[in-house]
Amino acid sequence: MPFQTKDTYEQLMRGKVPGGGTGVEVRKTICDICNPHSHCGIDAYVQDGVVIKVEGTKENPHSEGTLCSKGNASRQYIYHKDRIRTPIIKTGGRKTEHFVPISWNDAFDLIAERLLKIRKESGPESVVFYAGFSKWMRPFLKRLAHSFGSPNYCTESSTCQKARYLANGLTYGALGIPDIARSKCLLCWSGNPFYSNTTLVRGILDAREHGLKIIDVGPLITPLTTHADMHLRIRPGTSGALALGIAHVVIEEGLYDREFAENYTLGFEEYRDYVREFPPAVTEEITGVPAQKIIEAARLYATTKPACMLNSPNATTHHTNGVQNHRAIIALVGLTGNYDIEGGNPLVRPAYGNVPNGLVTRDADFEQSRPWEEMAPRLGQDRYPAWCKVVAEAQAMHLPFQIESGEPYPIRALLAFGLNHRMWPGHDFMEVSLRKLDFIVDVDIFMTDSAKLADLVLPACTSFERSELKLYAEQYVIWTQPAIRPQWESRSDNEIICDLAHRIAPEDSLLQKGHEACIDWILEPTKLTVKELSRYPAGLAVKDVKMPPYRKYVKNGFATPSGKMEFTSTILKEIGQDVLPIYVEPKLGPRSTPEIAKKFPLILTTGARLPMFVHSRTFRLGWTRSLRPDPMVDINPVDAAPRSISQEDWVNLSTPRGSIRVRANLTEMVALGVVNMYHGYPEASVNLLIEPDYLDPISAYPGFKSLLCQVTRS
Repeated sequence: MPFQTKDTYEQLMRGKVPGGGTGVEVRKTICDICNPHSHCGIDAYVQDGVVIKVEGTKENPHSEGTLCSKGNASRQYIYHKDRIRTPIIKTGGRKTEHFVPISWNDAFDLIAERLLKIRKESGPESVVFYAGFSKWMRPFLKRLAHSFGSPNYCTESSTCQKARYLANGLTYGALGIPDIARSKCLLCWSGNPFYSNTTLVRGILDAREHGLKIIDVGPLITPLTTHADMHLRIRPGTSGALALGIAHVVIEEGLYDREFAENYTLGFEEYRDYVREFPPAVTEEITGVPAQKIIEAARLYATTKPACMLNSPNATTHHTNGVQNHRAIIALVGLTGNYDIEGGNPLVRPAYGNVPNGLVTRDADFEQSRPWEEMAPRLGQDRYPAWCKVVAEAQAMHLPFQIESGEPYPIRALLAFGLNHRMWPGHDFMEVSLRKLDFIVDVDIFMTDSAKLADLVLPACTSFERSELKLYAEQYVIWTQPAIRPQWESRSDNEIICDLAHRIAPEDSLLQKGHEACIDWILEPTKLTVKELSRYPAGLAVKDVKMPPYRKYVKNGFATPSGKMEFTSTILKEIGQDVLPIYVEPKLGPRSTPEIAKKFPLILTTGARLPMFVHSRTFRLGWTRSLRPDPMVDINPVDAAPRSISQEDWVNLSTPRGSIRVRANLTEMVALGVVNMYHGYPEASVNLLIEPDYLDPISAYPGFKSLLCQVTRS
């Protein structure tokens, strides 16, 4: 309703101004809707126990007062009608969606009764503990799983982030982070920080103003492309070939770091011989990137010192050749002498929440409450041994296959926090498999379609309603206080885990002490405590943090089996995989399956971020959903014209596995012959179009970003 008078407007505005006269308080918290490297500071304006407005916290050095569209929609998130209000239990059988309320005590007693019975009958490994979004509870859930005796703690990172860690572990033993502020050249490979890591963007643009050169690599035009010195637009799935082509130029022109290659690497000669197969002309034929651009990019990256590399958590690994592609990409860092140097990709050990900021915390020790040797093999350990040698969790993509096969042991129960079964390729197969379990518990904020598959559903609260520890890269730490009380009967995820520990892992004395005691234990090396941090509601700048030195490998070597950077992987050799970062075509592509490409001539890439969505978490919010109300497929106008497709027409997006109905978005963001679609729409889930076993043979990551499709008018 429009304002009728100036007095009415001023009265309304005074109602949201903090002060004794209005009853409005500003309480500090964080937004945890998206990835944990952002988590922007929030000023929550609270009146009578209700959040009436949100703004960014200006004193937070990471977000500096900014909020994206998702954070600005926080009130809709907190008070949404789909919030789960009380523990509920399914009645009438697994196929129904009829739930009735149950008390917390009765819910905990039922969980304990069922899980302990299954452990006695089939072993603790028959129970899977799963963590999706948000990620904040993961250390606690992993500890609970292992204290219970199960090796099968797995996460949403079975399709996000961890394959990148795997590739880096195989090559360097650890992930080096880009030091953009001190760099002179940024090679951004298939990343779009403007949408996926907004707090990083200001640093990139500031560095750009001070002369930073930017090379943008990827199949899509993104906001970063407009700031780049050059854009290498690849055919989806060919990153590995491009990286090998760049290496060819660097080595043939003598631009590589000879001292590093000779003294600190394993297999350089074999690698050098292999990249000779990728001269610029051949690489152009494979990737679509002009040969001259490949040469120019190689020279710019190799000769501009120091140079750093920024990768997406998953864009280069969501392919059936993903790990080897990513190994080829990151090999360029060591090849050019940019690993663990100032302005390059220095190695900084991550602290709590996987944030590398120089602080040393005990989260790894906290999580691993029982050694792997004392537990059964993990999910997927026989099929994906490299994953289990490098990544400290089970591989969730193998879950439906083991449920179906019962080998090497049965999976009978699932305790999940934030389960989204549409994360799996061919998720109808995952849904059918889940229905075969004896018992499913899901903890979530909203009553999702995945929660409806569970036998018991527990309500979690949002970040506005709980306390949590958050570390930032700027040596800034915050222990949040609840801005409002937990809504209805919802509870903190970590409180739920600690209460469950009393019943199913009573020998874990640390979990018995509760959330805050566990955080104090984790923080012990920093000398920080929850009590001290509570004195600083907006957060504390930690002084005198000693960052690790550069080039630590000179003294300590690398955390690989050989102690060197491995162009030829020792672990891959042990398990019978190609030791070099070999390039192979995607399993479905115009070069690998030309017969299929006759019927499905377009390349489908999925999952690229949109600024208002994080997976499916903000689909239900009016503000964010209004920015793209219907599921849409991005198609180049040149491809749309012969198909008689106009903007916003309803079309059928089809693959050899099936078809979904979506609207067309005509845009040159996608190249000719390529279409792109955002994932997770319940009414048009693109992951249904991908076979469940369309996976990378090393990581088990789905090939979400390179397969074949067709688009026709509906």
